[in-house]
Amino acid sequence: MTKQLLHQFTGEVVIGLEVHCQLNTNTKLFCGCATSGSEEPNTRTCEVCLGHPGSKPVLNKKALEFAMRLCLALDCYIAPIICFSRKSYFYPDMAKNYQITQYEVPLGNSGKLRLSTGKEVGIERVHIEEDPAALVHPNGMQESKYVLVDYNRSGNPLCEIVTKPEMTSADEARDFMKQLVTILEYLKIFDVNKCTLRADANVSVKESGYTRVEIKNINGFKEIERAILYEVERQKKEVKEGRKIVMDTVAWDSDKGVTLRLRSKETEEDYGYIIDPNLVKTEISKDMIMHAKMNMPELPQEKAKRYVAEFKIEKDDAVIISNDLNIAVLFEKVADEINPIAASKWFRKELLRVLNLNKLDASQLLIDERHIIDLLKLLQDGKISDRVSQRLLERIIIEPAMPSDIVKKENLEKVQDKSQLEKICEDVIKTHASVAKEYLSGKGEALNYLIGRVMHATQGKADAKEVKYMIRKLVK
Repeated sequence: MTKQLLHQFTGEVVIGLEVHCQLNTNTKLFCGCATSGSEEPNTRTCEVCLGHPGSKPVLNKKALEFAMRLCLALDCYIAPIICFSRKSYFYPDMAKNYQITQYEVPLGNSGKLRLSTGKEVGIERVHIEEDPAALVHPNGMQESKYVLVDYNRSGNPLCEIVTKPEMTSADEARDFMKQLVTILEYLKIFDVNKCTLRADANVSVKESGYTRVEIKNINGFKEIERAILYEVERQKKEVKEGRKIVMDTVAWDSDKGVTLRLRSKETEEDYGYIIDPNLVKTEISKDMIMHAKMNMPELPQEKAKRYVAEFKIEKDDAVIISNDLNIAVLFEKVADEINPIAASKWFRKELLRVLNLNKLDASQLLIDERHIIDLLKLLQDGKISDRVSQRLLERIIIEPAMPSDIVKKENLEKVQDKSQLEKICEDVIKTHASVAKEYLSGKGEALNYLIGRVMHATQGKADAKEVKYMIRKLVK
């Protein structure tokens, strides 16, 4: 690392990511083999993805189009001509002993991605390459006496997104991955349930003079954060105990929660890149770029701005809703029938709460806009209480049904008879006279207790605001 580069680092921790995203194409990058289907090992292969002598790769046009969309979304400069190189290394995950990738001139460079905090992380390059095979260690990486190789994955189309070393915490790295996945899903070039997403994290700390250690093949947002947090503490501890940090490549063991040394960090020169003679240079014409731009969807940040301008909802609500494409699509359908401001707050507070409660992704929802519109109309018209609406949502998320049918069948409509509600409040106050006295003495939590007992007595069908008003009036 040069002195000039060192001067730009002022934080305690410096992090850069190399993210490998599988593009959601039907066939592999340089052959006609399917990217999904049979999971029987080594069945989705041919002479090209196995690197047999004399086999000729042909570039997948759809993969190139998808990669161009990503470059545009990340505000990258797109190269006028792309070429492919051979990255030479001897390892069982690449049968031909080299990987076809881009080295000299990437498809895209000089881009940026904005984190949820507003901070922009620079994108060094975006390039296309083929995925290596999957290595299977039956008893774990450290204990297995042999390794199995499945070449089904070999040749799948990948986009590698290389950031500048501008992140300063594990939290920022995790946020970067979240924002990137949101963009990938909006572009419809990535399927979170089908495609792989792996990241290598380059981590260095001030104490070592920013000597870089690379953590290979981390899967998942949570694991990115865990791996970086562990590696930062490990490096700081090593320096404190008088040991020197060297440029290493390590693996993340998610089960043990530790990094394991693999080898010394390679340099680009170690790979002996050469231009691949079997793949001709591809011209990226202005028409191709214009076509890609015309087919770009509205991206999350643009959508959030539109929501604020068009629906007059709060910025925080707009950002959270637009950060999930499935939620955003659902919200727009609901906003055609329900007051958007009320709907946005309900989406942010209740729908996301229930999804998290059930550990569900929005793409797994079994209900659609009809169920939510029906539920919110009941709430909007004052036919059900907030508590009943919450219970109904928790229920229909698991067993889809129209809320109005459940309300009618189970008599869940809000208690409208004020004299009946007042009688229930009087009974609760009488039964809990000591708590009522505590409320009179100034204890606010006593009022909440009394409200809770009334809500329980009415099975949540009373209006909490009305109950609060009545108890305040009745307690003397």
